[in-house]
Amino acid sequence: MILKGKHTSLRALEPGDLDFLFELENNSDIWEISGTITPYSRHVLKQYLDNAHRDIYEVKQLRLAICNGTNKVIGFIDLFDFDPKHRRAGIGIVILDKSDRKNGHGSEAVSLLCEYAFKVLNLNQVYANVGEDNQASVQLFKKMGFELAGIKKDWILVVGKFKNELLFQKFGK
Repeated sequence: MILKGKHTSLRALEPGDLDFLFELENNSDIWEISGTITPYSRHVLKQYLDNAHRDIYEVKQLRLAICNGTNKVIGFIDLFDFDPKHRRAGIGIVILDKSDRKNGHGSEAVSLLCEYAFKVLNLNQVYANVGEDNQASVQLFKKMGFELAGIKKDWILVVGKFKNELLFQKFGK
């Protein structure tokens, strides 16, 4: 599956993504947003990639690679907590290298995934959980038409301090 925009495309994970996945999942700078607390081995990540083809209806999640205009992987975007009965899913995005951020790839990736979620999966809504201090993500989701639905107070514990998490929702048409 490939979802293509003007400058960004989303595609299924491939075995060749192992090195990028290893670098991203073991980057402690982004553990706060991913909820990770321990490093991953190449072996575990290879097993994950070997099973990444499984159907979203079976595993309740979908991870896609975000590729730039030269088809280089720059990040991942996920649908998680997929609930076909209530027609909703969470959305998460990470672009690894700071130089690949703030140039439209994130917006286009979110737009492509939302279109897929609403038109193909027939979802009623997608939601995003964003740390209150993650202003880049707050701005991204607001720009993409997500509405602030609530604040989860003292929701995330980071280095001994609790932080608020914002809940954003976007509804299909």
